Amino acid sequence: MKKGVNMGVESFLQYMRDLYGKVNSSVLNTNSNGFNSQQIAFMRRLQKDLKVEVASRLPLDNLCTVVFDIETTGFFPDKGDQIISIGAVKVRGCEILDDHFYSLIKINEDIPEEITKLTGIKNDDLVDAPLLSEVLVRFFEFVKDDTLVAHHSSHEKNFMQSACWKQFKTPFKHRIVDTSFLFQTVEPKQSIVTLEDWCLLSEIPILDRHHALGDARLTAILWTKYLEKVQEMGCRTLQDIYERVARR
Repeated sequence: MKKGVNMGVESFLQYMRDLYGKVNSSVLNTNSNGFNSQQIAFMRRLQKDLKVEVASRLPLDNLCTVVFDIETTGFFPDKGDQIISIGAVKVRGCEILDDHFYSLIKINEDIPEEITKLTGIKNDDLVDAPLLSEVLVRFFEFVKDDTLVAHHSSHEKNFMQSACWKQFKTPFKHRIVDTSFLFQTVEPKQSIVTLEDWCLLSEIPILDRHHALGDARLTAILWTKYLEKVQEMGCRTLQDIYERVARR
């Protein structure tokens, strides 16, 4: 029995190495909860191997990040709100790479009308979408051990923590760097909050707002712009930025 499980895990990991391959139903036999032993094993191994402190000491011009955004049915995962889409783009230093991730996610309830108006995502759009467990595995394989970046990251962090525990019974250990650390370093007197306002201040055209991939791209543009500015101020690592903010 144990040997069979190990072989199943190896088959799943081999599948995950083929980044954009289709899910093999003979490997991923999901149960009624939407996840399986292979997915759980993969996620637990990934979280165990993460070394989140290493990124703090890497030079900013070589730092590999994944800037991401999620759309959800509300603001409170502990009250049943769910993720309906994830979008992400890869960045190396101050260069936005031509490498992105996007997926809708099937949920077990109707999307609130106000969320449909905000995001444009309708119930019919999610009928054939993959389950959250599958999307998370694909997303984390896309991310690997890169540093995650988000605008006002508490929203993303709360939902990722809830999703990882509910789907895989594993904690969420990826570091998420909030763009506010850069903003506080470069523009300490600014009190603006929204992604739109930061884009307007930075003269960045606002496109595809409230679309997970569109917002990830906008955030990536802001991230790279302000990453250049903090380096001009003498910051060489994320730790330098944290220490500068702490001294304020």
